[in-house]
Amino acid sequence: MLDAADARAPSDLHPIFFGSFDWHSCVHGYWLLANVLRRYPDSTASPRIMDLFDRRLRPESVAAELRYAASRPSFERPYGWVWLLQLGAELDRSPAERARRWRDALAPLVQHFEARLIDALHAATLPVRAGVHASSAFCLALAASAAKARGSPALSEIAIKRARAWFAGDAAYQVREPDAWDFLSPALVEIECMRRALPASAFPEWLARFLPDLERGEPVVLFDPVIVHDRADLVAAHLDGLNLSRAWCFRGLVQCEGLPPGLRERADAAAARHIAASLPHLDDDYAGAHWLATYAWLALEGLE
Repeated sequence: MLDAADARAPSDLHPIFFGSFDWHSCVHGYWLLANVLRRYPDSTASPRIMDLFDRRLRPESVAAELRYAASRPSFERPYGWVWLLQLGAELDRSPAERARRWRDALAPLVQHFEARLIDALHAATLPVRAGVHASSAFCLALAASAAKARGSPALSEIAIKRARAWFAGDAAYQVREPDAWDFLSPALVEIECMRRALPASAFPEWLARFLPDLERGEPVVLFDPVIVHDRADLVAAHLDGLNLSRAWCFRGLVQCEGLPPGLRERADAAAARHIAASLPHLDDDYAGAHWLATYAWLALEGLE
């Protein structure tokens, strides 16, 4: 809040992205709905999704979101930024006739966050090696994906440059996870990041240096799903997200060529175990229900 005028309902301040526990969860909830609409256009959910987008993705609402973000330079940096770019990229992919209207309306906000992210990455000198929102590896993976989809060479170049500068030299990585706050695996999301940042021919060699024992299923802590003891707790619910995001990263590994014998099978089996551990619990409590569906989609469908 900048002043007393900000003491208003979330729907006034954010006429598009309100109704979830936090702004970024609402943004990637829209991304999830856009994915469902594109990949399953005959779904019973499609009419409701299109109605929501028609009502919310309007130029005047985008202008209000933009005013708020522009007056707060660090608002949702970087996690909300990259999810907004992912939403823009997904609307770019959509063949739906209505999608052009949604895409055009959202474009100023997408352009704002893309420019801000490019500037931030140029200025950054060190990564954040965390398993939560500030994770640099997660940010760079999503940024590289969005840049490819949107045809943004400036964003692609700096995302790949930073990923290689920060992570290419990592070797014999010391895995100290999971942390009680994690919804991302710092180790596995770095692998996902470098899978996108390195040439396909160079990735297996980097992976062998990064986690030399991965082909033997070690460290075991990465391959075993995390037990969630209290799904009504906002922090403990992160661990369901960790299981699902680990599955996403393991399934990304399965796509790679040139891996050691058996690693692809181990990764595939680990992904299945992690999905089975958390997929049945997406709506056990609002602590997870307001965001976990996005991570379930990542685990099951991946990120283009």
